[in-house]
Amino acid sequence: MIQTAEQRPRILLIGSNGQVGWELRRALAPLGEVIAASLEGEHGPVIDLMDAQGLARLVEDSRPDAVINAAAYTAVDPAETDRERAWRINAEAVGELGALLAKRGVPIIHYSTDFVFSGTSERPYREEDAPEPLNVYGETKLGGERALLDSGAPALVFRTSWVYGARGSNFVLTMRRLFREREELRVVDDQIGSPTWSRMLAEVSAQVLYRVLRGELDLTRLGGLYHLSGGGQVSWYGFACAILEASGEGCDLIPIPSSEYPAPARRPAFSVLDNSRFQQTFGLAMPDWRLSLAHCLEELD
Repeated sequence: MIQTAEQRPRILLIGSNGQVGWELRRALAPLGEVIAASLEGEHGPVIDLMDAQGLARLVEDSRPDAVINAAAYTAVDPAETDRERAWRINAEAVGELGALLAKRGVPIIHYSTDFVFSGTSERPYREEDAPEPLNVYGETKLGGERALLDSGAPALVFRTSWVYGARGSNFVLTMRRLFREREELRVVDDQIGSPTWSRMLAEVSAQVLYRVLRGELDLTRLGGLYHLSGGGQVSWYGFACAILEASGEGCDLIPIPSSEYPAPARRPAFSVLDNSRFQQTFGLAMPDWRLSLAHCLEELD
């Protein structure tokens, strides 16, 4: 049967120009009509999450059947002195969006972060582990999680980690640039996490949303908090070594402790996420970070 434009679901994508949002535009396209909202308004409506009235108008005008919020204040160090803006974008606006969608019964997927944890665990973090963020960014993202889940909207919150991709500001692109500019780099070796390719995060999110739109997943029963990051774990130094090996550049990498790389915001020493609940619930698994990195670098080259 041919599906008409009127029958195609309307999917509101907020933050469509970010590294995850950019991948989501492509991944969501087969599912329905994607309304790509961003601060720049390059591919659709303009949305500034500092503007509560503008957010309400966007939801009213777009009449979505589903929403994915890929927008966030992600500048970890600047957030330490820009708390009001970070809290508004990462927490207050997310709660307001949830309240708007709860009235309409519209499902939403929202992304959070491994930085909600303190990093003192000796095993990968599970959803039921108590959050204890070390920095303002983590505090604001935790606030957004709680505001959305308390709003009554049919919601899925996906905590992810160490996101990289072909766009935006991320570790992979920064390392590739620095390899060409410097003969030596010092990289932190005592922070452990799971790199997550934005392409895979988008693809898996789209698969879950497809089943939600088809009525195969009941979010009144299955909604809530899930961990969704790349498989495996590595330090920033180990991650840099893998990128360097694939690049063919001649830069020397030197492992250093975090104490030798002071930053305004504290980072968790260990923030690996346990994806078991997501895998068991949705029957989907993220690839090992090495495999995803290889595919991403192939495309970049």
